[in-house]
Amino acid sequence: MGSARTRAWIAGRGALVDVPTVAPPGRGASRPIRRGTIVDTEGCSRMLERLLADRLPQRLRPMVIVAAPVLDGLAYRAQARAAVGVLRPRSVLTVPGARGIALAAGADTSWPLLVLDMGAHLTEVVLLCDGAVTDARTTALGTSDLDEETTPEQLAEAVARMLTAMLRQDRSSVTVDALHRGVLVAGGGALRPEVMYHLTGRLHAPLRVVPAPHTAAVRGAAKLLHAAHAHPSACGPRPREPHLN
Repeated sequence: MGSARTRAWIAGRGALVDVPTVAPPGRGASRPIRRGTIVDTEGCSRMLERLLADRLPQRLRPMVIVAAPVLDGLAYRAQARAAVGVLRPRSVLTVPGARGIALAAGADTSWPLLVLDMGAHLTEVVLLCDGAVTDARTTALGTSDLDEETTPEQLAEAVARMLTAMLRQDRSSVTVDALHRGVLVAGGGALRPEVMYHLTGRLHAPLRVVPAPHTAAVRGAAKLLHAAHAHPSACGPRPREPHLN
């Protein structure tokens, strides 16, 4: 569930939903998520019910995996769990969007990995070590902000400042090593040539764009769901279950 778009993948059926994040008419905000923060949980629930309730088996309770911004922490996860309650899930897992991106790219997470996710309203730089988040930075700036006053160069500069802060804080060589190996780039910003041009000039590091970067997080969540289904502890009928981003 992104600030600009919500995407869902259902096991056995693939990617079925890719729509603007807009709540149906009712009380609360029409845009229930702003800059990666859920501001209207009820609005999110109405949106998910409209988009997904009729697509799920009525007699089975699905597992739901939500790809979430890294730094929104417990508040976002609690609100996301409340929002997807309308789907009657048997369980809800929240995973960092950066981890989903790494999985979608098939990246080797046994090495330190830098992930850059440039969305419409939020940009994150995340350091993964053994697949776990060890450092992260975020800025409330994205591709939807690009205009005459906010340029691609300024977005690239914001990314460079976040990486510089990570490098200064890291007293080991982990962040430097990850940077030398290259930055994994996802989100709609990865599809903007002018943004990528300025990033290349500012970061002086290899940039590896994930295939279909705008859907990487939800596709990575799909891999996690497949792994959950294949686990020996999984038993009984396996319903078609949604992934959200």
